[in-house]
Amino acid sequence: MNTNLNKKMALIVAVLVICVYGIIGVPSGVSGKALMEAMGKRIHLGLDLRGGAHLILQVVVSEAVNAETDDTVTRIKQDLKAASVTYSQVYKPDPAKPQVIRVDGIAAGKSGDANAVFDSKYSTDYDASSGSDNSFTLTMKPGVEKALEQKTVQQAISAIRDRVDALGVSEPQIQEYGLGDNQILVDLPGVENEAQIEQIIQGTNRLEIHPVVGGPYNNEQDAATAQGGSISVDDEVKTFSGVVESGSQGGVYVLERAPVVAGNDFRSADPSTNPNTGQREVQFTLTNESGDKFYDYTSKNIGKSMAVVMNDHIREVATIQGAIRDRGEIYGSFSPDEVAALSKLLRTGALPASLKQLEKRFVGASLGADSIRQGVTAAIVGVLVVMVFMLVYYRGAGINADVALIFNLIILLGVLGFWEGATLTLPGIAGVILTIGMGVDSNVLIFERIREEVRSGKVPSAAVDQGFAHAWTTIFDTHVTTIVSAAILFIFGSGPVRGFATTLTIGLAANLFTAVFVSRVIFDWHLTRMKTGELVSI
Repeated sequence: MNTNLNKKMALIVAVLVICVYGIIGVPSGVSGKALMEAMGKRIHLGLDLRGGAHLILQVVVSEAVNAETDDTVTRIKQDLKAASVTYSQVYKPDPAKPQVIRVDGIAAGKSGDANAVFDSKYSTDYDASSGSDNSFTLTMKPGVEKALEQKTVQQAISAIRDRVDALGVSEPQIQEYGLGDNQILVDLPGVENEAQIEQIIQGTNRLEIHPVVGGPYNNEQDAATAQGGSISVDDEVKTFSGVVESGSQGGVYVLERAPVVAGNDFRSADPSTNPNTGQREVQFTLTNESGDKFYDYTSKNIGKSMAVVMNDHIREVATIQGAIRDRGEIYGSFSPDEVAALSKLLRTGALPASLKQLEKRFVGASLGADSIRQGVTAAIVGVLVVMVFMLVYYRGAGINADVALIFNLIILLGVLGFWEGATLTLPGIAGVILTIGMGVDSNVLIFERIREEVRSGKVPSAAVDQGFAHAWTTIFDTHVTTIVSAAILFIFGSGPVRGFATTLTIGLAANLFTAVFVSRVIFDWHLTRMKTGELVSI
């Protein structure tokens, strides 16, 4: 009996030591300040406690669909040419419906060959239908479009996280926002100024390199006149916001709609300064596949112009001096911050779509400090009141309950310290307080059952044994059902709701261990020290 009890006590001590390490790690000292600093490094505070920025961003997924179908238009032209099928034009007839592509003017007798091309290479992603005027319409399948939108949102989350990490923001929360379609929730603890927010949002702009068809022009009307009266469906007009090579200001340019290189084609990028001109630039490296494509384009278009487009505006127009494969420079009228942001954008991966800011608000550090103080005060008062009640009502057994309660809190905080992704929020503190209540409830069930067994005349050891045995089923059922509810909150909730669910779940799991195992060991240890005929103090 004593050997078994010693093993159980050793297990409890081991769990206690591990959890204390999870809370404070190896502190630099034993003073209160050193312990608090060590605890602050292990227990991560959420936005509502630490202060920071709260953003809700809308991913413009239509841009990703538009970019995908632009690429498809280019591939259709190449595939029809390879199949010796002549046509008048391949274009997207309605800008509001970027998922629809139309092929007009298929040569007589070639409709079957065109249909064979569409069926063999595009039937997986597009539904193709033929018209009476030797035309075909390809429409992206709804399932494919939905998958592309979801992929775009996930890529946006990854890109934002990379940029936030690069800025050194600790413990950010970046996830899909369940209350809106294609929206992202971004919580940035410690970020309290507009400049840092703009750095993050600016870092998500999409960068592309397009062939220049013509320009510069004073306005869009002049551009259309120069192109024969209208802009081709294969082209688009972009506003220039930088400085051209000659140093003169540009107006608008006509560009080919499909880019030669897009943001996700870049493998790495670093800010630099041209040693000859002193101009700021970004030295970039493309992926192998994109490098081959860029080399094929630049080698065939030496002397022609290409435009660097960022945030839907032209930032630079340059003349192709020679073939470029996988390495090159982007230079222009960039400020130091813009060069750094552009390098970071390319280095961490670009988005396939832009973002719109739907909501932005800040939580001040002082408000967070007040929340911590009030929350901790509520928790301490709650614990003290409960502990005093248990001591008064259950006498000696109340000490057992209080020890188990303290042990429960240590386990909860220890798990939060070890769990790298866990963040303590104000609702999380509410979960801790609720855990205290449920922990006491478990002890009440056990103690009342032991009292009944004592009143029935059983000896202390039998009363304790039966009390725990009969209360266990009820305790287990109540905890499991509550954990299931907390799990549902965690899965479908967001932000503070998940913080509440996290601490509640951890606290309930810890309570099953402390209320049943730890309390039972304490009772067993006490029983071994009781004199014959002595009653349990309960």
